[in-house]
Amino acid sequence: MASFKGILRNLLDRPGGVPLTPYQKIVKAAEGRAERLRELRELDELPRPDMSDLAEFCAVAREAADRTLGLRPYDVQLLGTLALLDGKVAEMATGEGKTLSGAMAAAGYALQGKRVHVISVNDYLAKRDAEWMGPFYEALGVGVGWIDQNSTPEERREAYAKDVTYGPVSEIGFDVLRDRLRTDASEIIVPAPEVALIDEADSVLVDEARVPLVMAGAADPGNAVPEMAALVRQLVRGYHYEIDEQARNVYLTPKGADTVENLLGVDLYDEHEPGTLIELNLALHAHALLTRDVDYIVRDGKVQLINPSRGRVALLQRWPNGLQAAVEAKEALAPSEKGEILDSITVQGLIRRYPQICGMTGTAVAVSEQLGEFYGLKVAVIPSNRPCVRVDEPDRIYPTVPDKDAALVEEIQTVHETGRPILIGTLDVAESENLAKLLQRRGLEPVVLNAKNDAEEAAIIARAGERGAITVSTQMAGRGTDIRLGEGVAELGGLYVIGSGRHASSRLDDQLRGRAGRQGDPGGSVFFVSMKDELITQFVPDERPPAADADGVVRHRRGAYLVGHAQRVAEGVNLEIHRNTWRYTRLLEHQRELILEWRDKVLHGDAAAKALAEADPERWAAMPEDTRDETARQIVLYAIDRCWTEHLAFLTDLREGIHLRALGRMSPIDEFHREAVAEYKALLAEVEKRSLEAFEAPEPDLKRPTATWTYLVQDNPFGTEWDRILKRVTAASRRG
Repeated sequence: MASFKGILRNLLDRPGGVPLTPYQKIVKAAEGRAERLRELRELDELPRPDMSDLAEFCAVAREAADRTLGLRPYDVQLLGTLALLDGKVAEMATGEGKTLSGAMAAAGYALQGKRVHVISVNDYLAKRDAEWMGPFYEALGVGVGWIDQNSTPEERREAYAKDVTYGPVSEIGFDVLRDRLRTDASEIIVPAPEVALIDEADSVLVDEARVPLVMAGAADPGNAVPEMAALVRQLVRGYHYEIDEQARNVYLTPKGADTVENLLGVDLYDEHEPGTLIELNLALHAHALLTRDVDYIVRDGKVQLINPSRGRVALLQRWPNGLQAAVEAKEALAPSEKGEILDSITVQGLIRRYPQICGMTGTAVAVSEQLGEFYGLKVAVIPSNRPCVRVDEPDRIYPTVPDKDAALVEEIQTVHETGRPILIGTLDVAESENLAKLLQRRGLEPVVLNAKNDAEEAAIIARAGERGAITVSTQMAGRGTDIRLGEGVAELGGLYVIGSGRHASSRLDDQLRGRAGRQGDPGGSVFFVSMKDELITQFVPDERPPAADADGVVRHRRGAYLVGHAQRVAEGVNLEIHRNTWRYTRLLEHQRELILEWRDKVLHGDAAAKALAEADPERWAAMPEDTRDETARQIVLYAIDRCWTEHLAFLTDLREGIHLRALGRMSPIDEFHREAVAEYKALLAEVEKRSLEAFEAPEPDLKRPTATWTYLVQDNPFGTEWDRILKRVTAASRRG
């Protein structure tokens, strides 16, 4: 039987189990010091707070915010600040003032002498929050800066030199990658990591955790074959190819394989000529599994991915090179540049560089297990300033998608006639545009916010609470703008939020709901769901849905159960993908840390000079004294970078095929680790060998890529490598 202490520990570690009592005592003490600070006439009379006295800090920060921003923090905002300063993830509902809580916490860390990076999900929020909170930081004597994708190297250097730097996670990651390839120590831009304060923490730490950020070089055109894109358009689903139950993998049937081989005149499964099969699979994936205006849009002659967790264009994101080129061939576009990966880092690996991590979001409890497992973080649930009076209705469930759409449009029209503002959250771009057309046929004029016009998002969202407004949006996570109710709207029931379907993550549903009922406002929410929605057909395909009542609505409790069950299965699949990705990348991150330690010793010291002087004293003595140290440094840096690039390529190829080891009853992950460790040991010897060869050459070849660029990879879009290989082997065996 479990001990009493063990049971108590589990209770305390439950989601949202961080006790708030210590924070509440500090906030109460801060209130007792407020009157003294209010009596000070000038802002510059505010004392510089001593961070050993958190009550004094809270009191000074509250007064500074009031005087500089016109925002006097609520007690609950101070609770959120204290949770962040305590290294927790603060769950604060939408509209509760996370931005100010984060700024106060960032200032608190800075006053402790720690450098803070406030990490956001996009450029817009980084710039907005840094500029908005700027006067507050200035009042406390804290410097603040920001970066975005348009920042120059000089602007980045200046921003990182500040006490607090705001930036999107991708840009900070790209700067880290660029610094890892510097050959002159004076060119390094990003200082040593100290504190990461993460806005929309669940989105960054969980949804995007496994996304690799990539530094690439040695550009050459993509190599997708347009003829292959044309060929797969002729194939018929269910006859030539099949898609698995979760729509994450596609594979040829025996008839499909025969058809393709006859058309191409090749043996697809010739192990000595695998290129044709690879090209075919990429083209088939692009054709069957990726949908325009759902997974990506085409704008300005380019394929632009849509971030599935935020519903907006991921400007710097792309699929792995082969798939990216296949989608471009599918859309008859010119292939984009591709090249070898010089270095990469996952978002999770980037964040784990920081000795201290904290964050804030409106939906942390649902991912508390992942936050604890991958980052050692606990969640503190901060109560709302005013009780939430939003009315969340049960889902309205229908047999088919057309039934659901018809009921959805009818509901929107009926509610709109009352003047009540409506915010409709859709699952993708295509759905938002289809819904807009249906509403326009009824004489309604919705404002559409989706991945095609996200530059206007702040203004659109800000007006969504006005009387008579109809706003259609794809995803609401990270929009960063409160929806305030217009005149007379409260009397109509407040903002009415409608979801056009359940998301694969319950957190996204909660984020949508949370747009209504901010700060005690009235509001309501409801989700329209069909038994043929993709969530149901993908994750509970074998379940028989209950019949609808006479009015066409599914009211049987099993309908609601299936919706919830499908969502839980989807969340479980995504968690397992996260775990599996981390199992493979954890070793790589460790090897990267070791190689960077070595590289830093070469870059900042005389390690290269000592090594080469010892390896070939005669050559060393014959070199000019004023140049030999720098020559040695550049030779060894080049060897390290070149060998690391080749190591990454080796590991990529190894991981792609490692799951075949399972056919021999071996553990793929153990085999991956065994070979990766052996290869890394060989890498170290190879660096020394190449360094000496270059040192002894009359004119060493240290040519680096003429161009480099950065992007994010949409990792693992079609399930695990094992899924793909197993389908391929199965298809081949059916033919044998």
